[in-house]
Amino acid sequence: MTQPRLALHWQILIAMALGVGAGLASGPEGVIAGVDVASFFDLLGKLFMNALKMVVVPLIVASVISGVASLGSSQDLGRIGGKTVLFYVLTTLCAVLVALVISNIVRPGVIDGVPVGDRLALTTNAADVAEKVEARAHVGIGETLLTAIPENIVQAASGSKLLGLVVFSVLFGYFLARIESSRAKLLLDFWQGVFDVMLKITEFVMRFAPIGVFGLVAKTVAKTGFGAATPLLIFSGSVLLSLVVYGGLVLPLLIRLAGRLMPWKIFPAMAPALLTAFSTASSSATLPMSLECVEKRAGVSNRICGFVLPLGASINHAGSALYECAAAMFIAQAYGLHLTFAHQFTVVVLALITSMGIAGIPAASLVAITIILASIGLPVEAIGVLLVFDRLLDMSRTAVNVLADGVCAVIVARMEGEKVW
Repeated sequence: MTQPRLALHWQILIAMALGVGAGLASGPEGVIAGVDVASFFDLLGKLFMNALKMVVVPLIVASVISGVASLGSSQDLGRIGGKTVLFYVLTTLCAVLVALVISNIVRPGVIDGVPVGDRLALTTNAADVAEKVEARAHVGIGETLLTAIPENIVQAASGSKLLGLVVFSVLFGYFLARIESSRAKLLLDFWQGVFDVMLKITEFVMRFAPIGVFGLVAKTVAKTGFGAATPLLIFSGSVLLSLVVYGGLVLPLLIRLAGRLMPWKIFPAMAPALLTAFSTASSSATLPMSLECVEKRAGVSNRICGFVLPLGASINHAGSALYECAAAMFIAQAYGLHLTFAHQFTVVVLALITSMGIAGIPAASLVAITIILASIGLPVEAIGVLLVFDRLLDMSRTAVNVLADGVCAVIVARMEGEKVW
């Protein structure tokens, strides 16, 4: 009889604790018992980050193409489908804007007027980063949108111009659903197969997250001691505040205005699903519980929730979009950079698009964040500092994603004339 494996979040927490201990033991010199361990810590962290970056292009492309093609060919993509998609797009945009406003107010990447890059042991030279971002500072909104139509899709992928890659994937999936059925099925099966494989690879990579976290935490603690704890706690607090504002104010307000219902009943109705989402950090794994809660506890018909919730598990990742935006702003602030309106517009657009293409599995947002950072000139390696508290934030934003799915089902049901509660 095989012993059950320890849950991933416990593995990561243990790895964090071990990383703190190893970092304190090695100190700034990076030496334990006469052995240079600093380079070993660095190697573990870089291997994990490279593995994450490796899956970005094929995972996003396959996910977007297969998702859009399946949606476009669905017979349910009519009145209910239009309302559902519009709700998910608008609420995701609201979530991103909430994160943008709070990040600009709280400024977690700056403490006492000083950027926290040194505290976080960010190795890339701040001047070099500023130069790369400054090179894009004069790019207007029109030119930013122009990058959405790349001259060469292969060069766009290799050059980290992934906005164009996402737009191409959306167009490919849309028109894939509108060609001759036998050929469409062949291509759709291919891209769905690629997506399934990339999902397995991503899950495989995430098995090594504890090792990567150990290396990244040990390296940071060795260089800065506990200096990194304060900015990361402030960043985590700002993300949680953004999630509370979105989930506790924005979504109930939508129920009141669009559904004309007393909104607070959604929380006890969705409680089992929210707890499941928080514990698993996977909206896909929570789907069966979400269906049961919305149908039996909220009173939405199976006709509505059977369509809205599976679609939401696939494309609604508003909490993840919120986190992606907050992370990009935090890293920019940590390097002492002020993002122009054009940069922040790019962050909003990419957070909106990439969040709808990521997989509903734990830590999938880390893959999407690489797209946003690369697009505005920030080093992807800076993602490593986010891993320290990522599991807690991942659990929280997944619960918000599931809550938004339930809110959408309730509002669509009310618009269709159903009685809810």
